[in-house]
Amino acid sequence: MPAGRAAERLRRLLVWVPYVVRHPGARVEELAQMFHVSEDELLSELNLLFVSGVPPYGPGDLIDVQVEEGRVWIDMADYFARPLRLSRSEALALYLQGKALLGTPGLPEAGALESALGKLEAALGPETLGRLAGLVEAAEGGPPAETLEALRRSAAGHRRLEIEYYSASRDSTSTRQVDPEEVFSAMGNWYVVAWDHQADGERMFRADRVKSARETGERFEPRGLAGAGRPLYTRSDQDVRVRLLLAPAARWVAEYYDVEAVAERPDGTLEATLPTKHLAWVEKLVARLGGDAKVLEPDELRQGVADLVRRTLALYGHKS
Repeated sequence: MPAGRAAERLRRLLVWVPYVVRHPGARVEELAQMFHVSEDELLSELNLLFVSGVPPYGPGDLIDVQVEEGRVWIDMADYFARPLRLSRSEALALYLQGKALLGTPGLPEAGALESALGKLEAALGPETLGRLAGLVEAAEGGPPAETLEALRRSAAGHRRLEIEYYSASRDSTSTRQVDPEEVFSAMGNWYVVAWDHQADGERMFRADRVKSARETGERFEPRGLAGAGRPLYTRSDQDVRVRLLLAPAARWVAEYYDVEAVAERPDGTLEATLPTKHLAWVEKLVARLGGDAKVLEPDELRQGVADLVRRTLALYGHKS
């Protein structure tokens, strides 16, 4: 199954299952109308739950779905009634991903996510996090909440959009019709993967550069375009390869950013190679990490970080 289709089915089930669990015996017809799908499509997706669960896949390990006389009941497996147990590395990875998502502008669920991360941070404790919590930088700017919601709603409902889009590379704004399939966040930005009818091909748009979005009244059949997890960085001849030496407190950089190679040294430090077309953002990253990151190459970056630190200190009246 294409990654986009699998992600779409999972997203639907994550919404449908809790609702049916809270409303046992809900009518199939009403559920189909509520979630804007056909009854056949709804039943097809629910059938997937019959084989969903955890090893060893015994009666208490599978989700039980019953459809009788046009009504639906879902009983969760015993596994899901037990508190979730995470290893320290799993909890830390979840915390990092949540922090990255929380730092993305325009997230409607930000309040609930922030509350959950607060509990996770308390459970992990300072001995695990160290200074990590303060080093994950929230992005600035971003798409207006109503624009982002329009994109997400159209992707979920398979509704064609006419968007006004600003292209930074061309420094121009154009109007085009697109079929949005996936809306996801990565590295501090929201992205929309869509079929662009003007280009007659797949395109990825930065959501904060969508100036307006209007539904055309037409629907489209999803093509299974890949969303979250796809590469965001396009290699080119202009790439500059940056090598950083990261202390344990800065190891999160290798997970948070797109890296080409990672090598662990015997002393616990991590050597990471990042591709970039612009050194300015790496200069800010290294300066923010303080003594937890050292530039191995290129020399231009090392000098740029030193200059940035001097300029910053000068703002506070310090003389180098």
